[in-house]
Amino acid sequence: MADAVLIAAQAGRALAEAARRAGLRPYVADLFGDADTLAAAEAYRPLPGRFGTAPAADATVAALDHLAGAAGRPIGLILGSGFEDAPDLIGRLAARHRLIGASAETVATLKAPLAFAALCTRLGVPHPAVATDPPPDPRAWLLKRAGGSGGNHIRAATRSPAPQGHYFQQRVPGQPHALNFLADGRTIRILAVTEQWCAPSPIRPFRYAGALARGAGEAPALPVSLVDAIAAGTERIVAATGLRGLASADLLVEGSAWWLTEINPRPGATLDILDRRGIPLLPAHIAASLGTMPDPGPHPADAAAAQICYADRELAPVPDLEWPDCVRDRPCPGSVVRRDAPLCTVLAEGADRAEVLALLETHTARLRAVCAAKKTHPEEALS
Repeated sequence: MADAVLIAAQAGRALAEAARRAGLRPYVADLFGDADTLAAAEAYRPLPGRFGTAPAADATVAALDHLAGAAGRPIGLILGSGFEDAPDLIGRLAARHRLIGASAETVATLKAPLAFAALCTRLGVPHPAVATDPPPDPRAWLLKRAGGSGGNHIRAATRSPAPQGHYFQQRVPGQPHALNFLADGRTIRILAVTEQWCAPSPIRPFRYAGALARGAGEAPALPVSLVDAIAAGTERIVAATGLRGLASADLLVEGSAWWLTEINPRPGATLDILDRRGIPLLPAHIAASLGTMPDPGPHPADAAAAQICYADRELAPVPDLEWPDCVRDRPCPGSVVRRDAPLCTVLAEGADRAEVLALLETHTARLRAVCAAKKTHPEEALS
């Protein structure tokens, strides 16, 4: 029988499907329990909201203990998004299950804004200035929540003090990119440089939308010399913090200048577009977490992208749709998706960047149109 693996995240679908591609049996706990996650999971348990709060932390521990009992002897626990501000919880889980990925100590170091900025300065890695006191000119600063993810927590700074658990980060110019890599606690192996973009809403101007990985035959997203410099800086951080497993470095790039805004010490939102090699990525994540750097195989020939489709209206309840193959994270029929909440993820693959972006636009527009039609005419479904 295939090995079992525990997975916990805000949204565990991508990790669950990656586990299946690797021949593993995923036992999943997450916030949503969407149709794809339930289909991929050997067993499933729902989780409450912010994992780091006391009731949610206890519920997370209990859910994973239950899944571990059902799994028998799982090979370990893989954490996705949502634990960045909960290193104490990571420590509790690591005491009960074999942790695959970044340690609690590593996450605490990487996600403490002032300590991380100081580390970047010491290692010579460009990083925006941070502060806890209100800036004299708030127009040049952002307000962020420590350990936040997905961009939903980022706001324009004001002259008001930062709320508890928040900090100020200086604005810097540039286009968002990410260096996606494997780390073994000492060195890194680059998987891809992905381009990223936002889907602004009136109250969430920096909300994450999607990412794209160019094909092997295309011009690179960033010059090789710049990628080398970013990789060298990232590797210094890995060696200083002992980071292991799949991770990514979020960047802003302007010409030859770049700034590292944060390290995501976990498999991230780009897993769908990265896990397209001949060798599945999850075994590589496990090997790197154990200190052995694997060879993930050649870069995929085609370009690929994944984009979150946010609901432009409330779906209460979600209709029973025949979702197309390009859609993941499908909400279960009868569930509720609020306006501006994530509805699903749209995937696209193509010969190059231009084709993939055009496909994303086409897929997303068609999906919105059919959802609108289904709400007006319940007898209609996707075909």
